[in-house]
Amino acid sequence: MARCHLHKFGGSSLADADCYRRVAHILLTQGRSDDLVVVSAAGKSTNFLYRLLELSDKGALWQEELQQLMAYQQQLIEQLLSAEQARHLRERLATDKAQLQTLLALGERNDYQVNQVVSFGERWSARLMAALLRESGVAASHVDACSILVADEGAVPQIRTAESRAKVQALLAEHPDERLVITGFICANSRGDTLLLGRNGSDFSATLIASLADIDRVTIWTDVEGVFNADPNKINDAKLLASMSLAEADRLARLGSPVLHSRTLQPLFDTRVSMAVRSSYAPHTAFTLVAPSSSRASAPVVTNLNEVACFSLTLGGDCDTLLSQLAEAGVAPLAWWPAANGRLELAYMPELQRQALNQLNALAPELEISDISVATDLGLVALVSADAHLYRRGFARLLSREARPLYQDGLSLVTLVPKNQVTLLTQKVHRRCAGPRKRIGVVLLGVGNIGEAWLDLFRRAATSLGRELEASIELLGLVSSGKALLDSQGIDAGNWRDRFAVEAHDWDYPSLFQQLEALECDELVALDISASATLTLQYPELFARGIHLVSANKLAGSGPLPFYRELKQQLGNRRLYWRYNASCGAGLPVQHALNDLHNSGDTVEAVGGVFSGTLCWLFEHYDGSRPFSELVLEAKTLGITEPDPRDDLSGRDMQRKLLILAREIGLELELDDIEVESPVPEALAALPLSDFLGRISELDAPMLAALNAARDNGKVLRYVAALDRAGGRVSAKVGLSWVEPEHPWANLTPGDNVFVIRSAFYQGNPLIIRGPGAGREVTAAAVQSDLAQICHELLQE
Repeated sequence: MARCHLHKFGGSSLADADCYRRVAHILLTQGRSDDLVVVSAAGKSTNFLYRLLELSDKGALWQEELQQLMAYQQQLIEQLLSAEQARHLRERLATDKAQLQTLLALGERNDYQVNQVVSFGERWSARLMAALLRESGVAASHVDACSILVADEGAVPQIRTAESRAKVQALLAEHPDERLVITGFICANSRGDTLLLGRNGSDFSATLIASLADIDRVTIWTDVEGVFNADPNKINDAKLLASMSLAEADRLARLGSPVLHSRTLQPLFDTRVSMAVRSSYAPHTAFTLVAPSSSRASAPVVTNLNEVACFSLTLGGDCDTLLSQLAEAGVAPLAWWPAANGRLELAYMPELQRQALNQLNALAPELEISDISVATDLGLVALVSADAHLYRRGFARLLSREARPLYQDGLSLVTLVPKNQVTLLTQKVHRRCAGPRKRIGVVLLGVGNIGEAWLDLFRRAATSLGRELEASIELLGLVSSGKALLDSQGIDAGNWRDRFAVEAHDWDYPSLFQQLEALECDELVALDISASATLTLQYPELFARGIHLVSANKLAGSGPLPFYRELKQQLGNRRLYWRYNASCGAGLPVQHALNDLHNSGDTVEAVGGVFSGTLCWLFEHYDGSRPFSELVLEAKTLGITEPDPRDDLSGRDMQRKLLILAREIGLELELDDIEVESPVPEALAALPLSDFLGRISELDAPMLAALNAARDNGKVLRYVAALDRAGGRVSAKVGLSWVEPEHPWANLTPGDNVFVIRSAFYQGNPLIIRGPGAGREVTAAAVQSDLAQICHELLQE
């Protein structure tokens, strides 16, 4: 069976004897008998070795420092191994000490000798870890990477892939079913001289050897749990990422991530090797897996650099050519921006400033580069995700005037800001784009005709709304007059009927409120699509529990003034939202228009119109050729009227709608302040429905008389609502009216509503809103619009 795992442990994971034991335990419990292991130098050993070289070069005394280092290594041996194993490693250590003394005593050393000194740390770690594993009863050997990794020399050694692969594969064949502990950080040239792989060289050794060995998984064991969606030392609620794609990880590394390093990731491209980043101090906790490819984008990650080098230059040549050549030279900018006056800006990490400047100067003649300047007073804030474009708007809203416009590529959004703004902007971007998505729960109260239409609409709109708002909008409850289904995990609006039929249970208000409070969400919005007066009386309880409300039910908005005032006061005290545009005009933007006029400084002086689709249909068809009662019965058969036509003919519905609009423009009226004239005589109003239908023809004579009177005066007969407060006196009435034939109230499509608004700005030419004022689809759309508006308001707080 092919080997499938390589483990890499850094110096912090091997800092003392307890750390070594912890690593051995990980290898014995988390892997197989043929795993590969790559190790760094223990603790600060490499720093000690560089310090020895520095002291020697200065002619200072280095012997005491060397003795400290040897004592540290010897102590590890004594603490970890039995006498026989320890004796062998002590002898090797004594030989190494003699070698080091010889090398440090040299007046001058070549690069290979320097490399030899620095490489001892990795060799000691590999020997000790292999011995500790053998002490635990398993087969293990240490391997000097110089024997398997061959490289050409350069600023950074370039691995000879084919030659090194052959050596690695041969090594594996020679040591089946044996753990091999390999030195990180080092390789050799063709003559066998030691070369150093540079910064983060041990991690690079690990991924390189994994790719050469055709291993499935390489785990980088370190002192952190993995990759977080922000620096957990700076962002309190930073979350560990379960996974991310290799491309996302590489972009994050190139932007300066302290956990990932781009060079480490390069050997993984075009392989099937995945990389886990785990904590050796907490091996049983969650970790981050970097996969060669991913079917979906990971959660966005916010990163920053407290300082960047920002080059500004004049470019006469082609920008794409410049960027391409910089990339080929290994100095691709973190991001770039066109600047004022035809200039170009390039952002680099400070350690690449000199190398980038040299390359720009070298390219200057060919690409007409001139007037190069460098600013170091800026920092960088970036977001990394394969779906970065989805967060552009939210990120852009947070930028200050001093910030650079967002640079965007396929995987990231990047800006530069003054150094003193880096921390604050990072926190804001994380909170808005990468922090926990705000979860807004929705509970539907009223699973009837309109409720079903809204559920279908929500099923189609929820995903795009959530993407637009950068939040999660989820259906958590369905409540009918007799049954309720509530689920914090969410309810699929596509198959709600099946779940409701099986899982819905009986409810009462105390238990319902308890269940609503138990729903797990950041905000909860209830949608009242019922006509229940009992439910209306529970609005104060909903508000008391911090639940926002959308009403298609008009009873609360037109309820007793003290009750209405109490609701409004609760909203203000608790910063809650209640929208009820669907209660008047269905999907027509009547209340939106009134609010816009108020916000613009206008004063609404009059509101009137035909607010009932049923009464519009009746009076648009009534011309005297047929008895009025015959039209009413036809409308009832067609489902245009309520089951009891008097509910429409009474004018009470239009009276409530007019009261809602009156209160929207600031008038504190009661329902009885609006006069109502009903076409139904008092003698018929109180009868049982069957008796009323038996005597409905009694409506005909007075209606015909009213129609003829209007005609005699050159008018048409309509049933309208009208409110006027010109001159400081308020008059409000619902009833029959004579209307000019060309009046907006007179020529409607049967079933429409029309609202005519006169204001200080709209005098001779009033504002007219006309269209379907009832119907399941338009009412559901109005409810969805109100819900979306509340969500917008909540996410702007």
